[in-house]
Amino acid sequence: MQKILIVGSGDVARRILSQLASHARTYALLRDAERAAEWRNAGATPVLADLDDRASLVRLAGLADCILHLAPPPGTGKRDTRTRNLLAALSKGKSLPRSLVYVSTTGVYGDCSGAVIDETRRLRPESDRAGRRVDAERCLRSWGARNGVAVSILRAPGIYAADRLPVERLHKGAPALVDGDDVFTNHIHADDLASACIAAMRLGRPNRAYNAVDDTEMKMAGYFDRVAEAFGLPKAPRLSRSDAEKLLSPVQMSFMRESRRIGNRRLKNELNLRLAFPSVDDGIADALARRNACSS
Repeated sequence: MQKILIVGSGDVARRILSQLASHARTYALLRDAERAAEWRNAGATPVLADLDDRASLVRLAGLADCILHLAPPPGTGKRDTRTRNLLAALSKGKSLPRSLVYVSTTGVYGDCSGAVIDETRRLRPESDRAGRRVDAERCLRSWGARNGVAVSILRAPGIYAADRLPVERLHKGAPALVDGDDVFTNHIHADDLASACIAAMRLGRPNRAYNAVDDTEMKMAGYFDRVAEAFGLPKAPRLSRSDAEKLLSPVQMSFMRESRRIGNRRLKNELNLRLAFPSVDDGIADALARRNACSS
């Protein structure tokens, strides 16, 4: 039976586990011992370790055939020290994993002024957060090439699901940009990202990047409007970019400065992924149906 290690125990990891539990022996790296029972009950073998503590990672060497790396970089700095620590630990094993899948971000492309792009687009991160992702990608590619490990990189945009819609934002009346200042944004449902991780593990080409995005081509305010219409909420008020910069935090504004329309041809043609939620409209409809089912 294949042995898989999931690094990064968040929502998408749990969705991956639900698809893998009966087909593989799955380990989950956990920093919090109190969550061990939860993951054990879900079908994984907990491994207590901390990516910020290299000494704690010694048990990872030779543990798994495949690594699914979903852990974010640290919150500061120019480098992803967590990925570097993980690779150092894996390198000490008598046998290396056959494959490693890393979930990165489409933020590595920076602002593309609304252009249609694919994976050949030059990486131009505009924030330290995205820069740390580029550092991780480069470390992983180099390590994979040196050691004969098939490294696949999934670049994911805004991840959403039934319980991850901007409903709270709409309740608070947080603003969106007027159309002339608005940006094209990209999306992926958490279930589809989980499926993409498994597809990359099985079919990903060595040192290959894949845009893990759906088919939606929509500006950010339009996305908020779709959610508002579906759930009977007020639409987000519109502000000019200059006015928004006076009200919103630098982190919030960073997401409103980058505009791109990202293609997913490799995801479909090379990983043979059929999206369960091809558009955000499909995901919003599913969320609404779930809510209505719970209230009936």
